[in-house]
Amino acid sequence: MNSISLNQFLMIYTWFPLAVLLLLLLLIARFYEKFSGRRTYFRWYIVPVVLFGAAMARYASTGELAGDRLGDVLSALAGGVLLVLSVSLYRLMAAGRQP
Repeated sequence: MNSISLNQFLMIYTWFPLAVLLLLLLLIARFYEKFSGRRTYFRWYIVPVVLFGAAMARYASTGELAGDRLGDVLSALAGGVLLVLSVSLYRLMAAGRQP
């Protein structure tokens, strides 16, 4: 196994724990929507999983972890969508509650 194939394997491998973490966040949002009745848009959490997966596949195909425009754009889009969803869920769950 040369260094490039090891690098590609590790880039793809890092996507799996990230996908599990994002799916756990999806399940939390779904649970909260089910029991609170407030809309959390939990189905949209699939979008960052797919975009991060596409970015990691792109990075693995080029052999670099950064510097590829398409991979960087996909990562930025995924991060932006995840940021909006996470802040929205936080506001619904914690900041929107009255003491």
